[in-house]
Amino acid sequence: NILYILFLSLSLSLSLSYIYIYIYLFKLLSGQMTDLLYTEKDLVTSLKDYIKAEENKLERVKQWADKLDLLSAAAVQDPEGFLGHPVNAFKLMKRLNTEWGDLESLVLSDTTEGFISNLTIQRQHFPTDEDQTGAAKALLRLQDTYKLDANTISTGDLPGEGLRSVLMTVEDCYELGKIAYSDVDYYHTELWMAQALKQLDGGEESPLDRVILLDYLSYSIYQQGDIERALELTKQLLALDPEHQRAKGNLKYFEFQLEKLKTEAADAPPTEKKLAKRETTEKIKKSKKKFLTPQLPERKKYEMLCRGEGIRMTPRRQSRLFCRYYDNKHNPMYVLAPVKQQDEWDRPYIVRFIDIISDKEIERVKQLAKPRLRRATVHDPLTGKLTTAQYRVSKSAWLTGYEDPLIDRINQRIEDLTGLEMDTAEELQVANYGVGGQYEPHFDFGRMSDVAAGGATVFPDIGASVWPQKGTAVFWYNLFPSGEGDYSTRHAACPVLVGNKWVSNKWIHERGQEWRRPCALNETE
Repeated sequence: NILYILFLSLSLSLSLSYIYIYIYLFKLLSGQMTDLLYTEKDLVTSLKDYIKAEENKLERVKQWADKLDLLSAAAVQDPEGFLGHPVNAFKLMKRLNTEWGDLESLVLSDTTEGFISNLTIQRQHFPTDEDQTGAAKALLRLQDTYKLDANTISTGDLPGEGLRSVLMTVEDCYELGKIAYSDVDYYHTELWMAQALKQLDGGEESPLDRVILLDYLSYSIYQQGDIERALELTKQLLALDPEHQRAKGNLKYFEFQLEKLKTEAADAPPTEKKLAKRETTEKIKKSKKKFLTPQLPERKKYEMLCRGEGIRMTPRRQSRLFCRYYDNKHNPMYVLAPVKQQDEWDRPYIVRFIDIISDKEIERVKQLAKPRLRRATVHDPLTGKLTTAQYRVSKSAWLTGYEDPLIDRINQRIEDLTGLEMDTAEELQVANYGVGGQYEPHFDFGRMSDVAAGGATVFPDIGASVWPQKGTAVFWYNLFPSGEGDYSTRHAACPVLVGNKWVSNKWIHERGQEWRRPCALNETE
């Protein structure tokens, strides 16, 4: 038995110290005065070159500082809105994990010890390679779930009003492509290397060149079976760099493979040709079938429901869903001020309670939870131990009633709304889902809160989607009164496309409800 309440918040600030560069001059004496004059002249020339190089370097640092100053100043005006955009979150990870390290290398040799010491100390708190990779994979996950093209993500043209995003650079797109490539994910490698190439050809300045992008692009396309196009891109690469050794080898190999395929096709008996054509036609027909069928993989159903597609609710069934004022059988807390309740689904019965927690209470719960947030864990079915899992991406904290009177009041409110005993229920769990955070299909979990786009709770088996709404609670039973599990309540949390999601969960155990929800004899009653 589960109740879900969701909240929203996040904050971040960046700062940059001033950088001072000191130049020390050394004086050399020698008996050969004439030679020294020329030596000194050469040293002065070298010194000027050095000063010019240092000024150029300092100018680069200054430009970086000015850019970050403007960006962070804008970001802290609305941290939640800024970081609610997945591109902004990815670029923050990339800056802190990669670009600040590049800046450290730039100023390390000739700068104040204090700045380097401070930066080095602070770097232990920066995101790691794993964090940056995770943020990149979250973008790829959002791209697939919500069917977004690379250009839409790169330009930040995502749903949601008032949410800001800086444009992705050629290097950003290249980074996503490289991460996909390292995972042998040639599909996304192609998408993002092609996007990087498109932006470069569009006139964007970048230290990257077409050669490296074409190298990745041609190979990823070859790995997906399009040898002819891979060959064409390899020829483009060699036109730019005729001595590129890998491309020269690929050219010969691709030409050989292409010729081999043509020969096999020409030599194939007519019956085999017809069979191949028929198989291709059948594949096309299957792809055009209605998606949401019993044979459709659960993952596809999940992604479709996240996009608001394939919801199974006939107009006749929908007409039976109502909203009402609810006092839970004249509960004293709600007789004079009943709560608003609306039906979300009929079988299984899912209801939403509206405006059952205030913004002030939400902020207090977040304050209590933030210091304790840890990566959420799941039970390993083999070992029985808690472990992290890729299919659940969030951080969570547990809050008890004795820590703060508000938690006690929320627990009591849940009891008054549901009519169920809280003494045997688990503590209140508060979870925060970062960029692309999700929880794939499972039993006994759910979430609800306002986000700009995405973040629905979906039920793949019944074709239901329940969308986030801040300050509301969604409730359903995952057990029949007989104690048997209701497998139709298998559900999943869609990744948040735009916005931040805070959720509070309450697991209410069957034990302790004997007098409040009596057992039934019928297994599915």
